[in-house]
Amino acid sequence: TVLDIVLGDVNQLQYQRSAGHDARTTRQEVPAHQAFQHRALKMAREVDPDGRRTLAVITKLDLMDAGTDAIDVLCGRVIPVKLGIIGVVNRSQQDIKDRKPIADALRDEALFLQRKYPALAARNGTEYLAKTLNRLLMHHIRDCLPELKTRVNVMISQFQSLLSSYGEAVQDQGQTLLQIITKFASSYCATIEGTARNIETTELCGGARICYIFHETFGRTLDSIHPLGGLSTLDILTAIRNATGPRPALFVPEVSFELLVKRQIRRLEEPSLRCVELVHEEMQRIIQHCGTEVQQEMLRFPKLHECIVEVVTQLLRRRLPTANAMVENLVAIELAYINTKHPDFHDVASALTKATRAHEAALAAQDGLPEGRRAAAGDVAASVPAVTSSSSSSLAGELSNPTTPAKKPVNLLSEEPTTGPRKLSAREQRDCEVIERLIRSYFLIVRKNIQDSVPKAIMHFLVNFVKDNLQSELVTHLYKHDSFNQLLAESEHVAVRRREAAQMVKALHKASQIIGEIRETHMW
Repeated sequence: TVLDIVLGDVNQLQYQRSAGHDARTTRQEVPAHQAFQHRALKMAREVDPDGRRTLAVITKLDLMDAGTDAIDVLCGRVIPVKLGIIGVVNRSQQDIKDRKPIADALRDEALFLQRKYPALAARNGTEYLAKTLNRLLMHHIRDCLPELKTRVNVMISQFQSLLSSYGEAVQDQGQTLLQIITKFASSYCATIEGTARNIETTELCGGARICYIFHETFGRTLDSIHPLGGLSTLDILTAIRNATGPRPALFVPEVSFELLVKRQIRRLEEPSLRCVELVHEEMQRIIQHCGTEVQQEMLRFPKLHECIVEVVTQLLRRRLPTANAMVENLVAIELAYINTKHPDFHDVASALTKATRAHEAALAAQDGLPEGRRAAAGDVAASVPAVTSSSSSSLAGELSNPTTPAKKPVNLLSEEPTTGPRKLSAREQRDCEVIERLIRSYFLIVRKNIQDSVPKAIMHFLVNFVKDNLQSELVTHLYKHDSFNQLLAESEHVAVRRREAAQMVKALHKASQIIGEIRETHMW
């Protein structure tokens, strides 16, 4: 802090304080004949209540009334001042008009003090005031030096780091371009792999977000798809009847199961493609969040940044159809062959088939009919849902008692098969339950396969492919000699800030050198 000495009109308060409140000295000048009866004293007490920064100066000692002196005031008996009270004799207005030299004025002041205040002459006067102010200033600087040196060193470190972030001036354009491309590719891959130095703590990003998409978003979506969703009992029954054709079936036709389960498997395709889209969006977002160091380079070379974003975006865009096609193929593979011999499905299907056959045999045994005849009768009854209950009873009676004559002919083709709600027969209910259990069991197997294979396909055809080919793709499209100047054109504000940071570093080093020299200066 620089301490200025200001000598103004002695009839006014000469009060000045420098920039820092705690790093300044207050000097008050008051005419002696007013004996500190001035507002300057009050102001000094307000800004410096402890008196550690206040130096009192009394002027116009030569204008005091005859028979009076300022000894008590100068000795601090009237108003004590810690840093002391110094009396001075200024040049008069006539001296100024006469252009009296400063040296003559100082000599006359010394003679006056020797004559009027011989005991205090050595500790008063303008020369003593100047020495005192210099001493106070030097001591103040000495006391502030440790803190000041620390602050300067901290600022040097900060601005040096800032200057480093802006980078040095480009010497070899080709080498600089390759370094930036390599740094970006490494940072991009590190963000995906989770090995980046600056780990994000506010939100998931990169590989962590991709993992969340696979196992949380995609997984929950598949789990929410019910195996029988969108499939009514009437749909199942209609599929069974359509699969039998004109012949009544003894058992549940396998074709109906395949038709229905394929319909359910197709529902897995849409969320699988949506998973590819989410991963693609996250990989696009990584471009803007792949490391602080790379971001500094991107800010420095905006055109290069634009080109890198364009190349990576095009690479991701080219791989998106490939990943989508593979995911579609995974679903198509499941649709292509319904493996009823799957280890997790075969036991369920066999158990249901055995239970159905046993139930048919039990019904036939209860009616006392041969098994084949009973099954045929049951199939005929089940295959004619439009027949009324009375007609069914009559028809069943004819089958069980051939000698009973029919009261009137029954026209089985008089009506279309009804599709509205009706009560299902025991056979129909049993067949529907069997198909539902088979669909549920096989759908869960396929859903598990899709939940496992789709993330693997996305990782291979999209994520890992981009990681493995990113750097070579950037080099192929960007490393061209005729475009070096355009790509490495610096942003104007970055160049300005680099110059400012360099100037500040230079000034701070000079300040540190001056501080070191001051510490070696003798303090008197």
